[in-house]
Amino acid sequence: MLSRVGLNRGEKGASVAIMLAANAPDVDTYNFLTDNLAYLQVHRGYTHSLAFAPLVALVPLLLVKAFTRTRITWMTLATYAGCLIAVLSHLLLDWTNVYGVRLMLPFNAKWYRLDSTDIIDPVILGILLLAVAAPALSGLVTSEMGGRKRKTPGRGWAWFALVAVLLYDTGRWMAHDRAISIVDAYTYRGAPAERISVFPVRFTLMRWRAVVEGNGFIYEAPVDLSTDFDAAGGHTEYPAVSSPAIDAARTTRTFQVFESFNQLPFWTLLPVDDTVRVELLDLRFGSIQRPGFEAVAFVEPDHRIARAYFSFGVP
Repeated sequence: MLSRVGLNRGEKGASVAIMLAANAPDVDTYNFLTDNLAYLQVHRGYTHSLAFAPLVALVPLLLVKAFTRTRITWMTLATYAGCLIAVLSHLLLDWTNVYGVRLMLPFNAKWYRLDSTDIIDPVILGILLLAVAAPALSGLVTSEMGGRKRKTPGRGWAWFALVAVLLYDTGRWMAHDRAISIVDAYTYRGAPAERISVFPVRFTLMRWRAVVEGNGFIYEAPVDLSTDFDAAGGHTEYPAVSSPAIDAARTTRTFQVFESFNQLPFWTLLPVDDTVRVELLDLRFGSIQRPGFEAVAFVEPDHRIARAYFSFGVP
């Protein structure tokens, strides 16, 4: 869509370079199927940082230049600018969702996130697919009627898609802010919340999942912006306190990597036969009843680790 609104003007291969650049930051997903812990360590890291964005934008451009065997000219600067805008658009979209992005690497490793959209947002996908399909269908009808095919197909649809995604994300950000304000207006167990996190519920626009952190407890509650908030309609959970089993689990690579990634941790302990099952959740990606990202270890009575693993859990 960025290419179609005009960033692809100038030279051969510009559209391909811009599309590659828009996806180039995700080259750090190369180890997703082979080592999920390494994936957690590197994904949305250096290739997603502002400092490395100019380099990430340059690589696709040089690849296209090499493949097309075209020279670098003054017009290449315009194509490079388009590639850089495409990379920044990727970082912007990643910033809006619950996973977050480490924008300031290598200077600091802080995660930045707005929590306004899910990692997979069907509305954004639908807008973009519509903007692809509509001009293709229009071109098919035009060719059947004997009309001339447009040189730049779907520029109007491309503008529609970019503006619609911007307005949609802005609306979700405002709804997220409203949901936090609603939850923050109440006290929990007689005290104000220490921290409030609100996450989108997939395939919905008005429903959110609130996680309220208090003194030694977590309170989860649904938030529906179309109805009044029921502060008593959630449930309270109590995280496990420090124990030798948790300390033993923390010595494993599994828990060390996941703890450094985890931004909303919740620990549980459960006796299983002669072992203790230690579980660490990240409540951004699932509830306590329906876990998402989780690390699990089985600790024996002498504090040896029988088994430890990480899972992305149930989506």
